[in-house]
Amino acid sequence: MSAAAGLQTATVKHPDVMAPVVALVDELRELVRSGGRNDLDARLGMVRARLSDPRVRIVVVGEPQAGMSTLVNSMVGSPVSATEGKPSVPVIVEYGQAPKATLVKSAPGGRVERVPVDPLNPLPALTSLGVLRAEFAEPSGLLADGLVVMDAPGSTAHEAAAWSMIAAADVVLYAADSAAELTEAQLDYLRRVEQVCPSVVCVLTKIDRNPHWSLTQRRNRALLDGAGLNFAVAPVSGLLHREAAERGDQQRDAESGVPQLIDHLREYVVAQADSVAVAAAVRDIALITDQLTVTLRAESDTLRDPRRRAEITQRLAAARTTADQLRQRTATWQVTLVDGSSELSADIEHDLRHRLRTLVREAEAEITRTDPARKWSDFASELDARICEAVEENFVMAHYRAVELTEQVASKFPPDNRTPPLPELRLTNPGEVLEPVQPLERLESAKAGVGQQLLTALRGSYGGILMVGLATSLLGMSLVNWYSAGAGVLLGVNALWDDRKNRKHRRQAEAKVAVARLADDVIFQVGKESRNRLRSLQRVLRDHYTEIAAEVGRTADEALRAAEETGLRYGDHRELRITEIDAGLRTVAGLRARAERLAY
Repeated sequence: MSAAAGLQTATVKHPDVMAPVVALVDELRELVRSGGRNDLDARLGMVRARLSDPRVRIVVVGEPQAGMSTLVNSMVGSPVSATEGKPSVPVIVEYGQAPKATLVKSAPGGRVERVPVDPLNPLPALTSLGVLRAEFAEPSGLLADGLVVMDAPGSTAHEAAAWSMIAAADVVLYAADSAAELTEAQLDYLRRVEQVCPSVVCVLTKIDRNPHWSLTQRRNRALLDGAGLNFAVAPVSGLLHREAAERGDQQRDAESGVPQLIDHLREYVVAQADSVAVAAAVRDIALITDQLTVTLRAESDTLRDPRRRAEITQRLAAARTTADQLRQRTATWQVTLVDGSSELSADIEHDLRHRLRTLVREAEAEITRTDPARKWSDFASELDARICEAVEENFVMAHYRAVELTEQVASKFPPDNRTPPLPELRLTNPGEVLEPVQPLERLESAKAGVGQQLLTALRGSYGGILMVGLATSLLGMSLVNWYSAGAGVLLGVNALWDDRKNRKHRRQAEAKVAVARLADDVIFQVGKESRNRLRSLQRVLRDHYTEIAAEVGRTADEALRAAEETGLRYGDHRELRITEIDAGLRTVAGLRARAERLAY
């Protein structure tokens, strides 16, 4: 049961409208089950669950730190999802007459347990260990209209859960930061989302931080149109919406864009829920019937023409040879990936150390030329800016080297395979990575004050007066005379000069040590961030191409096995099997025709 079990919401998708489509899905599930296509059966199961739910499911997805959780909290009106970069889990929010929160956690023995938590302060519990997802019930007007909002975390650890939520969604909201336009990797991700859920809205977040968000909106609109993705682009600011709610400022609320997004959902999603759900289901039915038709026709062609059966078997045997070669390549691309990742990590670390070593040498040369105490704060600010620039250039280098590594690994596979969406290695704000680094230390050996300088001069002059005065006293002169006084002045000035020189040397030594410590701290912090991003890149490439290698191998083996079994299985009963296939093709065509009629 969900968190809002037993609570009533508006019925958006009417059962009478959904019933014919559900019946079609059930008939098609029987066909795919008889054909042993468990993968298609699982997809149809998700379609049936989506049709049977009278509410509209909205899933919010996006890259990490894109403002997904803030968007969910703004739409719902409650802090149900962790923000500020804290790790979170999938969150499901439904309507409830009173706030309620439940965590679904893993328990020993493969079981799961449901743990109620404080709905007014759920965020600490969301970050605890073993949490699979969080379910909330909130008395929100948007949810009362018949919506269910789901937040799919952007981390790679929950990628499988995110795609499961997308497959069960009626509408997907893709959160993208307004600071930068959509990348090719993001467009590729949106194409994959559109294949699973055709109703998508691209939400431009954090417009309060980016005054030029309108330019990004127009550019994203052009990029989406160029990619053949007819998605709406909605600019929003969760922070402005929250501040407006606290102050009761309707003008500021309108500037946040959240009310306009909610109105869009109500007008184009809630009001048209029946047609949207039916159209999405018909699209899934069409895709699945196409796959069944191709499989049945291939088997029918094989049975009708024994000579062609031998040709097809030979061609499939060649496919098996290709698959075997691909398996042999697997070891090659894995070696290429591991070696390339190691070399990339070493080169990026060496580049960072080289850049910082150059900065340290330049800083030490400047310290040697001048007195660091004069403009130490200005020197520290300039050094920080140069470090940020060096770190940013280091990550840019890492990005382009990562692209080269991806091309090297991709060259081991056939050119028609898709390339994976790579994690972003470039830094949009180096200050976020360098935030834990302590600033440049203050100099302890400051310039001497007037009193200290006077005392130093007196100590030097005392020795001069005493030494010369004693020597001249042998000539019958007094201890203090013109000669001893002159010697005292000369030695006092010399002592003062030596003291200033020694203090300057100490300040220069302290300044060089402070710069070296700062460089070590930067290398420690930035090196950790760089290694984390490169490991994430390696995992993405490894998982992506492992899946491709396994998929091609399974497809070739399954096709060859089916062709071989076709000739052995039916033998003299070939005509009977052809009749059965023809009947199956007519049934599949009839199901698709009925589905297409329901879409109009």
